[in-house]
Amino acid sequence: MLATPGNVYQVLDGNRQYVIPVYQRTYSWQREQCEQLWKDIVKMQKSNSAGHFVGSIVNVTENAMPIGVQQFMIIDGQQRLTTLSLLLIALRDYAHDHCQPGSGPDNNEINEDMITNTHLVNMYASGDSKYKLFLTQGDRDALMKLIERSPIAEGTKSRLLDNYAFFREFIAKMELSLTEVYQSIGKLQIVNITLDRNIDDPQAIFESLNSTGIDLSQSDLIRNHLLMCLDASKQALLYDTLWHPTELLFEYEKASEHMDNFFRDYLTMKLGRVPNQKKVYEEFKIYFDNLGLETTDICKDIYSFSKHYTDMFFCRSSEPRLKSLYEEMRAVRMNVAYPFLLKVHDDCANEVIDKNALIEIIAMCVSYVLRRNVCDMWSNSHNKTFATLKNAIRPADYLNSVKAFFITQDSYKEFPNNEKFAAQLVSRDVYKMQTCNYILRKLETFGGHHIVSLDDLSVEHIFPQHPNANSNWGSLDKLRVHTLGNLTLAHWEDNSAMSNKPFDEKLNMENGYKKSALRLNAEIVTQTVWGDKQISDRADSLADIAKKVWAYPELSDAELAPYITQEETSPRYTVESYEWNAHTRILFERLNTQILNLSSVIVKRDFKKMYIAYKADTNFVDIVPQKEKLRLSINMKFGEISDPNGICRDITGLGRWGNGDVELFFGSLAELDDVMFIIEQSFRKQTESEVG
Repeated sequence: MLATPGNVYQVLDGNRQYVIPVYQRTYSWQREQCEQLWKDIVKMQKSNSAGHFVGSIVNVTENAMPIGVQQFMIIDGQQRLTTLSLLLIALRDYAHDHCQPGSGPDNNEINEDMITNTHLVNMYASGDSKYKLFLTQGDRDALMKLIERSPIAEGTKSRLLDNYAFFREFIAKMELSLTEVYQSIGKLQIVNITLDRNIDDPQAIFESLNSTGIDLSQSDLIRNHLLMCLDASKQALLYDTLWHPTELLFEYEKASEHMDNFFRDYLTMKLGRVPNQKKVYEEFKIYFDNLGLETTDICKDIYSFSKHYTDMFFCRSSEPRLKSLYEEMRAVRMNVAYPFLLKVHDDCANEVIDKNALIEIIAMCVSYVLRRNVCDMWSNSHNKTFATLKNAIRPADYLNSVKAFFITQDSYKEFPNNEKFAAQLVSRDVYKMQTCNYILRKLETFGGHHIVSLDDLSVEHIFPQHPNANSNWGSLDKLRVHTLGNLTLAHWEDNSAMSNKPFDEKLNMENGYKKSALRLNAEIVTQTVWGDKQISDRADSLADIAKKVWAYPELSDAELAPYITQEETSPRYTVESYEWNAHTRILFERLNTQILNLSSVIVKRDFKKMYIAYKADTNFVDIVPQKEKLRLSINMKFGEISDPNGICRDITGLGRWGNGDVELFFGSLAELDDVMFIIEQSFRKQTESEVG
């Protein structure tokens, strides 16, 4: 390794070319980083500083040339080197556009040709070797055109163009003269580090570096891991044929963020569990290195699944029903289902199931998420539910096995049945739900009913939110105003016009309910007054439609039977099955209430022969009745417990009824708060692990 201190002009001097390998991410500095660089330049110049350190460039010599252009492969530093090149181009072009020969002192020292031929191109080279900086394919054309002053197609999106425009804008403010800008760039100090391929490990060094100002994303690290180990020709081939097509599936804005999310879902699908968001790269390396697959095969697999992912995420499909379902997934914020649906899409592509089954499964997942949302059921468990759902699939009975999985879920993973769903839908504040507009639109269009454009419709309260005192509306509970039975859709200008008008005016005005073609208004126009009864009746009617829109999975008893776990014949225990005295019964009743109050949805109680178990996904605390007190088993490692009062005991390896390595006793109501402090830790640990 050879480290040479210098400045940017020295780095770019001579017949040399810095090549950005295909495995590197594209140029990613944004206005924020450029603005900081500009501030550093201005501050340095105005304070008359001798220099300012901007970081290092790490490269590997690609070929030793006695003559011609010497190539260096950039391992780290492309962001600052590219940005400084953009600044030089902007300075050159501003001088060209605004300074005539001999017009001022600046022009005597800002030599356009010198900037181009010394810092941007190798003057006597041709072809690709001409350019001092040779970027990856996605950025290459934009930089070349800027250097050559060639026309750039209108509408072209590129961070290089954005940042070039930024520097032009700030140079034009003349905070510094052109000469001062040029001089200041020369004062920027850079350490140029050249590695020896025979001694240094570029991969290890790359992973340890992060001096660009923007952290490497998980997808950046994965790409580098896959491609860096290949020789240059294989890198280029694999990048051009598989990796770059994968990147193009993700839209320009936030592409890196979207790819990070994809890889987490992709790994979740592969592993059957949710990896830590900050350790996706580490998990990827372990998983695929252990499989021993060829890099080409891994990249093919990534491309295939990223196609499914981006189709869902960006709502892309030539099949209208699929496109519509993807839009519904977005409406109900169903990203947590992506790992499972990646598997289902892949099975459809491989003809394990047909497209109709794919459509039915996606619709089932939408119904599951929407119904639970309406019933205000805990959504943090969705990621684990969908991560493990693929394990329930029986290929020979694919669709029914998915239905059976949803039907048999209980406790906090439950698929709300029609009765529970309808009861919540008619009574809750639908208006304040993020899915309100989606719910009303789906109720309107169910069964293909779509005779008006829904593009500019907004939610309308039939009984106004704030009725005028003299409008004869009467009174209505504020909570009822926002329920489903009192909501409809209207074009935004009609919504504004109707506002707080009396009901009969809303019915008969020019664009009122009677003139509306919306099915949602069919029941409204049959009424002469509007109040609590009419809202309740209409809510029930809409709930009947909703049960069909977001259907509950149906299987006959015979179809469901193979998926029902047969419980061993054993007596059923109740609270009366244990020996209590007056004291221990009071202790139990108080503690039982506190535990169940942790979550009415998540916590499930199970009476066993020797103890009472309280579960989320599995037991988090067990109560063993004793003569004078209750013994509690906490399902955590002893070292994980925070126990400021010293009431816990380590029973690791000791035989006890119940689950876990922590034991404590509850013998007095005065101890209730301290005991619950310990129990809540176990509950939180288990439920937070559901979130991943």
